[in-house]
Amino acid sequence: MRERARELVTVPVMVADEVWVVTSTVALLAPSGHRGDRLRAAALPEGRAAEFLAGRGLLRELLTAVRPRLAGRDVVTDAGGKPRLRECSEVGVSVSHSGGTVAAAVAVGRELGVDVQQPPETVSATLARRLLGEHARDLTELTAAGAAREVAWVWTAQEACAKACGEGLRGRPWSIDVPPGARAGRWGDYRWVALREHSAIPLSCAFARRRT
Repeated sequence: MRERARELVTVPVMVADEVWVVTSTVALLAPSGHRGDRLRAAALPEGRAAEFLAGRGLLRELLTAVRPRLAGRDVVTDAGGKPRLRECSEVGVSVSHSGGTVAAAVAVGRELGVDVQQPPETVSATLARRLLGEHARDLTELTAAGAAREVAWVWTAQEACAKACGEGLRGRPWSIDVPPGARAGRWGDYRWVALREHSAIPLSCAFARRRT
């Protein structure tokens, strides 16, 4: 992969056994040239299409790095909107976009989800309480920007879990208990990891136990 900004996970990071995550920006990515990706992008608004093709391009770069034989597979979505590789149920894939940043993840033998969030400058107390519950009081010692960043970290872990199980917002990710500052945790059958040591931008990945 070409060199990226230092604040991003520019080289695939293995966060668990055969679970990889990578990030980049739309501006630095070559858009996917895959026919299936192009056909789907054609139905999207121009700005959304560029973001979509950048995300698919990054996913295919990651597949090329870790599972090259799968890099050209069609990416389809199931009834819940979760992306999957056609005729390859043993490999999980996930893509996330936020404010020009793109993340992609691949897992062998597991369901997974990835989420990246560009934090806002501030966050309301109401939103903080909704996402953090009783943990919201832990933000009182932080600056407004620091609290907003921490809420973004929490949300990436919650949303990654919801994506991994295929429920998305239907799974009420805001109800998942993620303490501020946490680097890893469990939610039901899923484990989540916040890539705080690798990414300056809030970025988390969640994955199921490996299928035997």
